[in-house]
Amino acid sequence: MAGPTHVTTEGWSSRWAFILAAIGAAVGLGNVWRFPTLAGENGGGAFVLFYIGCVVLIGLPLILSEIIIGRAGRSDAVGSVRNVAEQSGVSRGWTTFGWMEIISAFLILSFYSVVAGWVIYYAGVMGGDFFGNLFSGAPFAGALQGEEAEAIQGRMTSLFGNIPLLLAMHTVFMGVTYAIVARGVHDGIEKAALYLMPAFFVLLIAITIYGAFVGNFGQAVAFMFTPDFSKLDAPAMNAALGQALFSMSLGSAALITYGAYVSKDTKLPPTAAMIAVADTGVAIIAGLMIFPIVFAVGLDPAAGPTLVFQSLPVAFQQMPGGSLIGFLFFVLIFFAALTSSISLLEGPVSWGINELGWSRFKSATIFSLAIFIVGIACLLSLNVWSDVRLLPFWSIFAESSIFDVIDGFTGKVMLPVAAFLTAIFIGWRADKKLVAAETGLEGGLFALWRFLVAWLAPIGVAVILVFGLFPGLLA
Repeated sequence: MAGPTHVTTEGWSSRWAFILAAIGAAVGLGNVWRFPTLAGENGGGAFVLFYIGCVVLIGLPLILSEIIIGRAGRSDAVGSVRNVAEQSGVSRGWTTFGWMEIISAFLILSFYSVVAGWVIYYAGVMGGDFFGNLFSGAPFAGALQGEEAEAIQGRMTSLFGNIPLLLAMHTVFMGVTYAIVARGVHDGIEKAALYLMPAFFVLLIAITIYGAFVGNFGQAVAFMFTPDFSKLDAPAMNAALGQALFSMSLGSAALITYGAYVSKDTKLPPTAAMIAVADTGVAIIAGLMIFPIVFAVGLDPAAGPTLVFQSLPVAFQQMPGGSLIGFLFFVLIFFAALTSSISLLEGPVSWGINELGWSRFKSATIFSLAIFIVGIACLLSLNVWSDVRLLPFWSIFAESSIFDVIDGFTGKVMLPVAAFLTAIFIGWRADKKLVAAETGLEGGLFALWRFLVAWLAPIGVAVILVFGLFPGLLA
């Protein structure tokens, strides 16, 4: 929208508060659910190595780029891009990718909240099972004793058909997200990160240690770190590149918005590096947490998206203490999902505050309700609206449900385009002195970073965009 852009007056209380919040934004379902799924589907070791390379060479430069836009612009994603464009003497039209990031965050959270509702459901199932075992004197029993494996796996299908339960879980998750964001940066987002992220890491390490002792840790390590490059085909590389970029919340307004709250005395390159290392480390540890359990009970590591919600509950049934570990596992995923959802909501809320002059309470309320309503359409597409097609004229989405269209369109179109424009903007159009001052890099290091942003990142993101829209090219 035209008009003056308001500069944000909110900020982080410390550099560590920002780091934890930004790690929370990056670490989400993509790390704990999607990365092990992709690693399993694409043969393990070679995929993991290629993924790490993509993080270092493309993901990290773009993390720093988005934080730079936020801190230099000191506003929401749209306002920050506009401010940097004006400071650089270039067209305000570059706010296009700021708009795309805000809209992407809105749409992603609408289906993300539905998936997080599944997590709440399974946490409740496992928690009820554990406490039932505890009161019956068998606290270290396996999960869901007495149920057949088919019945355990069928819980997800039954959940999809239970509209009131899906709606209740979606409501709970969006309600918690709204309550945190409505309290502001310091009292809400920062405090949530300061409590949730340490708890997340404790649970992650604890369950990984459990898996190392009772699972097949050696086979998991071999699977993840012994590269078989014959399995690293073009689709696998494109999947690794996409996961590396978008597991770090790039293109979804989170890092630009959070960057606007960073003080000028915070050194951005080491901060960005810590975010990238933490995000990648969580993904790898998640694999070391899940695969020992999967291998120990003879399940297929390439089970795909059902790995977490259908395969692992069966595995927990067969493991000592499985009911407790299953409960803690889904609590861990809930924490990861919540810290990411907070960052997704903050992007649109910040836009409402800075561009429309709304109070934080009003902006959080309006956007939360709007996202909640779109989320209802997503959850109905799992059942009564399963035959509804939003884009029947577009071949790659012709047979996709509402849920899958929103997921696919944001992931295959909006996020890559926004990331591509970010790289071009910072690499080619933003004022070089302004960018250099924000990075604090000099000489060869600045030249290297600028090369990665200006050349390698656009090429890498363009590959994701092209092959995502034309998957037949990878055949």
